[in-house]
Amino acid sequence: MKFQSSGYLVKEGLKNIWNNRMMSLASIFVLVSCLIITGAAMLISLNVSKLISAIGDDNVIKVYLDYDLGDLESIKIGSEISKIPNVETCDYYSKDEAIADYKDTLGNLYESMQGDGNPMPNVYHVKLHDLSEYSETVRQIESIDGVASVSDRSDIAKKLTRLNYFVAVIGFWIVLILGLVTLFIISNTIRMTMYSRRFEISIMKSVGATNAFVRIPFIIEAMTIGLIAGVSASAVIIGLYEPVRDAAADMFYFIGKSTIPVTELWPYVILGFSGAGVLIGMIGGFISITKYLRKEGGEILGW
Repeated sequence: MKFQSSGYLVKEGLKNIWNNRMMSLASIFVLVSCLIITGAAMLISLNVSKLISAIGDDNVIKVYLDYDLGDLESIKIGSEISKIPNVETCDYYSKDEAIADYKDTLGNLYESMQGDGNPMPNVYHVKLHDLSEYSETVRQIESIDGVASVSDRSDIAKKLTRLNYFVAVIGFWIVLILGLVTLFIISNTIRMTMYSRRFEISIMKSVGATNAFVRIPFIIEAMTIGLIAGVSASAVIIGLYEPVRDAAADMFYFIGKSTIPVTELWPYVILGFSGAGVLIGMIGGFISITKYLRKEGGEILGW
């Protein structure tokens, strides 16, 4: 295909969008909605997976001892914890070290919380060999005399796993349903464009234009609609992502540390959404044009 022909075909494809702007806008709106919902589901799934991974990597549980225990009794408890087969390390964290971490926050109150005024308990940071034995190990630690409580995070991991599965299932059906709706809208947009230009297409065919030459402007039109929708959807997602993430972090502090910041995501969001929009547009346009040229166009124009 010559360069001049390529320029003509691209120009015709872009002109079709303006000539059928209402249907084009409808196609863009539906595709933007589809991409936003799909993208939101994917980002939630990615962040939930990262949260689960962070919980798994940070396989350290905190064992809080009875408040009135001294260092000697606490060390004895530590030796008992170390004997549990699934315990990899058991590090002592005294109440004096614990209160020291809050020195800047407490300000003038810090001095009054030394010695007997210290409200913090002695703590052990326990790292496990195998997370699959998490619950059993916690039960063994809690059975030791002098252990007041254990920070059990297994519940969070289970809930996040269920949420991830739910998001994946719902996301799949959302993608499938909205994808079909989008293909239908784009296909109708292209078919209306072709119908409005049926006599022009007939003349082109009569002077020897191939089906490929006829198809390309309409495929370009559909791909451009998809590209506009993809860029628009990515702009919405990027604009809303960080405020939503910050709001979630205000409710659950660990979300801010364990989720993906927008600075790491935005190039992939733009590329992914734009690529998906172009691909959906190309498929929808190709299906519609092929069907029209094989059936409707021949019947109407006698090709």
